Amino acid sequence: MEQRRESVYLGIDINDRYAMVSYYQLNMNEPETISTIAGGEAFQIPTILAKRKGMGQWYYGDDAKKMAKTSEVICVDSLLKRAVNGDTVRMEEENYNAWELLALFLKKVIDLPKKLGNLPFFDKIILSVERLSKENMEVFWRIAPKLGLSSEQFMIIDHKESFYHFALSQSESLWIHDVYMFENDGKNLFYYGLKRNARTKPQMISIKEGIKNPVEADAEQDREFLGILRRAFENQIVTTAYLVGEGFEGGWMKESLNFLCKNRRVFMGNNLYSKGACYAGFNREYPERWKFIYMGEHEMKFNLSLKVRDCGNMAFHTLISAGQNWFETKGDCEVILMGTPEIEFWKQLPNSRDAVIESLELTDLPNRPDRTTRLRITATPISDEKIEVEIKDMGFGEIYRSTDKTWKYTMMM
Repeated sequence: MEQRRESVYLGIDINDRYAMVSYYQLNMNEPETISTIAGGEAFQIPTILAKRKGMGQWYYGDDAKKMAKTSEVICVDSLLKRAVNGDTVRMEEENYNAWELLALFLKKVIDLPKKLGNLPFFDKIILSVERLSKENMEVFWRIAPKLGLSSEQFMIIDHKESFYHFALSQSESLWIHDVYMFENDGKNLFYYGLKRNARTKPQMISIKEGIKNPVEADAEQDREFLGILRRAFENQIVTTAYLVGEGFEGGWMKESLNFLCKNRRVFMGNNLYSKGACYAGFNREYPERWKFIYMGEHEMKFNLSLKVRDCGNMAFHTLISAGQNWFETKGDCEVILMGTPEIEFWKQLPNSRDAVIESLELTDLPNRPDRTTRLRITATPISDEKIEVEIKDMGFGEIYRSTDKTWKYTMMM
């Protein structure tokens, strides 16, 4: 019997300054981050493209950065911002859509592991960005076909969700209590605090967020960071802290590091988000192994289900699951109508056993014998708390023709 190949997940953290790439398989202890220099730790790939003048030759990353110092190329930076803004970039009498340039950059980044011999193939790509918005989601979903990716092979999350997947994919001893992550890019200091409610099933995860502009002087920065830590950790038991970003380099942390390391595990590194993206792809593919649900600002806040009879047994068919990103989730199914011309939808909070039942009457439905009306039901979120439900009459084969009549409702919890 042919042995099933383990899926490979490619996690890419991307912003307007750089991209980082990690990959993961089930047989690995943890994701591995790709270095552009063999045996080194050159993880950051500058988000820059350069085109050689008079030719169709393109450079990216460090090569583009080096070539930008010459007069041989035309350089484009801030690719992500330009793409989201819908910019057009003019280069040598030719106009380029910024989103197409971003697609070209991402294609070269995706090909990097193959060229370096780390990864001959991948099954899923997960992009991690600082913030999710409708605008950047639309850009990435436009780019996906350019990269030859189907919706099953492509996923987009934000930094909070990357942190969530990374933190809870570690040894349980590291998240037995609260977990914090601090990011310092040299200009701003962000922090995320992860709390876990072990009394719910699945366990509910919440993340609080804070931001502080750090001061320049090292001694003052150390004292100010210590104050931020004390306020953030007040009345909490914190098991682990992660420090991310170049701003923590330089050896300026003294008092703050002493405070951090008291009865806590502390880790430093810059590739947490790309590794977290890898774990996110794996956890989405194997939800039965994942006992948590994250209720962030973009995640659906309730489950929407139908109670159906399947092979003679009553069962629930979930259309939309709480915890899914509302930008990219959608649910549909076809059912045969039994009894009265109405559909019952079950709405349930993820931390509750109780459900709210909402019955939708199908007015003006043709009068047909029982079980001779087929309906297509489509559920499309329009926010994290609202779902548009569309029900369409599909008839019943050649016996009863479809009227193409459609009913639409908006549901809230």
